[in-house]
Amino acid sequence: MNFDLTEDQQMFAETALQFAQAELAPNAAQWDAEHIFPKDVIAKAGELGFCGLYSPEEAGGLGLSRLDSSIIFEQLSMGCTATTAMMTIHNMATWMIATWGSEQAKADWCPTLVSGEQLASYCLTEPGAGSDAASLRTSAKKNGEHYIVNGAKMFISGAGETDVLVVMVRTGGEGASGISALTIPANSEGIIYGKSEEKLGWNAQPTKLITFDNVKVPVDNLLGEEGEGFKIAMKGLDGGRINIATCSVGTAQQALNTARAYMLEREQFGRPIAGFQGLQFKLADMATELVAARQMVRLAAYKLDSNDPEKTAYCAMAKQFATDIGFKVCDAALQIHGGYGYIKEYPLERHFRDVRVHQILEGTNEIMRVIIAKRLLADGAGQLL
Repeated sequence: MNFDLTEDQQMFAETALQFAQAELAPNAAQWDAEHIFPKDVIAKAGELGFCGLYSPEEAGGLGLSRLDSSIIFEQLSMGCTATTAMMTIHNMATWMIATWGSEQAKADWCPTLVSGEQLASYCLTEPGAGSDAASLRTSAKKNGEHYIVNGAKMFISGAGETDVLVVMVRTGGEGASGISALTIPANSEGIIYGKSEEKLGWNAQPTKLITFDNVKVPVDNLLGEEGEGFKIAMKGLDGGRINIATCSVGTAQQALNTARAYMLEREQFGRPIAGFQGLQFKLADMATELVAARQMVRLAAYKLDSNDPEKTAYCAMAKQFATDIGFKVCDAALQIHGGYGYIKEYPLERHFRDVRVHQILEGTNEIMRVIIAKRLLADGAGQLL
């Protein structure tokens, strides 16, 4: 068992960190304050392949593993959490089209999506269906060569600014087996975008309600087969949980770096505060827990890459642990800065705000515990113990 990064992985990390330092970090505070969605910078990331990391090579993506992708997303999130999180969502939606789309859909969308020239949003959550995704109500009724889509999706990242929507809809009866997935152009007639939500964090990307009012979608835009949508969604969530956990780890690492530098330069009582043992212990705990979170995320990514039978449980564990620890580390870094951590001249309050939502997304951390507990209590779950 070798925990060292390969030469390729080290190169991926270095390239991503250089991009984060040059394009993301210098602008993150302004994007947050002015609610700017930096599509031009995401397009630059696309030039490096960061918009199609694990999409298959035959669709124009890099075809990387989830572990390799996690290493890249961690470095990017050190520059801007909200922008990187949007890039992870775009990567997931692009991968779905590249994996389950028809040949026509792949030809229509994949070249511009993997390059970052166009962007994708993922539409699963509804006003009445959050963690209970199998209860979604948005309908798609077949009418000749089209589906007619009606319903609403809530909390959609990038809504109103992206070019294509991957939408989970109900084409059949109740429950998971009645759910299908459609690719819908974002400018289709009958799509109505709500107001941009005023959020605690993630201000560098818009979040809106999307209403579908008799939207006509060609049947060729179906992803996979009818009734496979829930399976596609769950496969997406396994990877999405690794992605969002990774964003927490990267942001927390940046917060830790900032806190360490501050401790070395800030003086009180005639000496740097790095000399106070209480703060040394706090910093040590932050680093220890962060390393543990990172290793759990990378283990989960490995399990997903290996198609391990327990991959879903490992992804849930990684998401729960890493997002909790990420928030804890950012909170501690803010505390080390005292009053300076609370003002926007310093990045700590933005890190604190941006990572908080990670404990809610891709299923709340309470839901993660339910997933883990069910596997632990199931027959043949010994490998988790």
